[in-house]
Amino acid sequence: MTEQALVPRRDRGEIRHPHETYGTSIDGLPLTVYLPDEKRTDVVILAAIHGDESETTVVVSEALRCLPMGELRAAVILCGNPDGLLRGTRGNARGVDLNRNFPTSNWSADPVFYKSRANDARDIALTTGSAPASEPETRALLALLERLQPRAIVSLHSALACVDDSGASHLGKQLADRCALPFLTEIGYPTPGSMGTWAGEQKLNLVTLELEDASLYTLKDRHVPILLDLMTDRFELEAR
Repeated sequence: MTEQALVPRRDRGEIRHPHETYGTSIDGLPLTVYLPDEKRTDVVILAAIHGDESETTVVVSEALRCLPMGELRAAVILCGNPDGLLRGTRGNARGVDLNRNFPTSNWSADPVFYKSRANDARDIALTTGSAPASEPETRALLALLERLQPRAIVSLHSALACVDDSGASHLGKQLADRCALPFLTEIGYPTPGSMGTWAGEQKLNLVTLELEDASLYTLKDRHVPILLDLMTDRFELEAR
């Protein structure tokens, strides 16, 4: 979209698009989604299912605040894990990695490990929950997706600087090209119980956009125009 077609800069300090609550977190915080006027969409955009990836929320919010009323065509979730975001933790308020809590054939009760810095070992443990979809944030998201029946999900993470799409979809390849990021069909380590695995088992296209390690100014410069096109149906979901 051109700058002239966007919300004037002075009016970008708040989100004016209507939203609804699709659930609540463990701590009782609302889980909110911004929806098109017609309440139907082909694409769901999800940020911050990991609470320590707040830059994903900031970048998606910036795009949403630039978009004029009535132009939104995607469903937008600014934060899938508000308790974790407020704490600055990857997991939710119970220390569960929500991206390992989905009801998949390979869900495991074993802890999962992550690294908090680029050169660290992957040695910080999180639980996957007491059972698949044990967490209210996961159950609420699953119910929302069941209601919306999207054709694709774009989940934002950081900071691996790639587009990960196990289905090698047309949408994923377009995003990688537009973002000038490597296109991968596997991330290189096991992801039992992940949203991507769940989506694959449901025959639902999920593309993971891993933002690069950069300043918020740089991330917004690079990705807000792309997200605006994604929010307004300017990407093809399938090759013609």
